[in-house]
Amino acid sequence: MDRPITQPPLPGSAARFAPRFGTRSLLTVDTEEEFNWADPFTRDGHGLMHVPRIARFQEFCEGLGVVPVYLVDWPVATSPLAIDIIGSAVKAGRAEVGVQLHPWVNPPFDEEVSVHNSYAGNLPPALERAKFLRLRRQVEQAFETTPLIYRAGRYGLGAETAAMLRDAGVPIDTSVRANFDYRDGQGPDYSRHPLAPYWVDEARELLELPLTTVYWGMLRRQGRWVHPLLRKLPRVAGACSRFGVLERIALTPEGVTAEEALRGIDMALDDGLPLLVLSFHSPSLSPGHTPYVRTEADLDRLYDWFRRVYMYLDMRGVAPTSVSEIISTAER
Repeated sequence: MDRPITQPPLPGSAARFAPRFGTRSLLTVDTEEEFNWADPFTRDGHGLMHVPRIARFQEFCEGLGVVPVYLVDWPVATSPLAIDIIGSAVKAGRAEVGVQLHPWVNPPFDEEVSVHNSYAGNLPPALERAKFLRLRRQVEQAFETTPLIYRAGRYGLGAETAAMLRDAGVPIDTSVRANFDYRDGQGPDYSRHPLAPYWVDEARELLELPLTTVYWGMLRRQGRWVHPLLRKLPRVAGACSRFGVLERIALTPEGVTAEEALRGIDMALDDGLPLLVLSFHSPSLSPGHTPYVRTEADLDRLYDWFRRVYMYLDMRGVAPTSVSEIISTAER
């Protein structure tokens, strides 16, 4: 019997890729509605004002030679404008589309809206599956392509999620945010999951691509047990970061400077990761919708972050990849 996807994999589960794959990077975009992250979850308290900005971002990615993966949720997958902008890039082979489930805005609406239920994996398995299948069908019809990758909104995997994905023919999950623990917010614990891609199941039908988050500093090898302790002492954690003792670095422009990200890339490459998974939320493409981009100057910094990161990745010999290439080069 396969282990639940919420648990770390067994030894020997690490994925291998064809030699030509080398070391690659994948850009994932949590393509979702705008909502106030500090407010309670609601069915209808959201917007899609940032969607026109996706066109500029797509053009920017094409200039970098990057094929972004838009992980779309229900409000985006039912937006004619989003379908047009993203769908055009997908049809041209310049972008890919996957599924992201925000249960509180995704029918059927059979559950109470709550923090606990905002993690799809906390729902009754039949309801999680019903929401996912409805969204998957919508994505397939709207974008005229078969989605091959999934991310649970809020990284909310559940014990039955892997079976749900396998039954639906989705071969890749990218919900694991390694080195993060969401139990305080009623979510999963990924603090012991590996950073390198791995097979979730013994049959090797479901591949996990964890988001890349590394530790940097003198205590980075002890980061997995030291950092949780430092979280309880914010001032000490800040001092440890400033003085190069220990810092957790996620490969995202949201709350992470370019300088920090470059250090994180070095650590990921030193650890021999074959794939670096970058991520951010699409509402950050328009000021005022996330805590990370409040002004146009903040937005300029986000674009500059990507310029610097991809320039550095190129210098370090890390080429962009795509979901289709990952599938074709993964060795079972």
